[in-house]
Amino acid sequence: MSERLQPGDEAPAFTLPDADGNEVSLADRRGRKVIVYFYPAALTPGCTKQACDFTDNLDLLAGAGYDVIGVSPDKPEKLAKFREKESLRVTLLADPDKRVLEAYGAYGEKKLYGKTVVGVIRSTVVVDEEGRVERALYNVKATGHVAKIIKDLAI
Repeated sequence: MSERLQPGDEAPAFTLPDADGNEVSLADRRGRKVIVYFYPAALTPGCTKQACDFTDNLDLLAGAGYDVIGVSPDKPEKLAKFREKESLRVTLLADPDKRVLEAYGAYGEKKLYGKTVVGVIRSTVVVDEEGRVERALYNVKATGHVAKIIKDLAI
């Protein structure tokens, strides 16, 4: 089971392929704040709602200095379909081996319909300009989560 991140922790470095197969690194975003959110699967109802909420608020978040990156265990091809079908503008990254999900504490045991299962824990980590964790939120809800982040960050 992976450890959950805490405010002040160094955000684990990563380089993952985006929906087009291009490598994207957290280090490339140094000097900007980054909202990294982890979701179970592209093209599912909750994950679609969350990705659309981030896309709908992307201009507001970018205006406040935040980049948004979504990470799931999906392959780049599925992420490309997801982006096209839903007209998504957030950066979607593929982590099929789940190394980044585990490094961020977003993969492990969780409750699903009353049963304990192992899988992606819907999570959001806000990384500051220096690459440190500003906030780490775990077991978040897909609906209403983006509005809560905007409120919590006073945007």
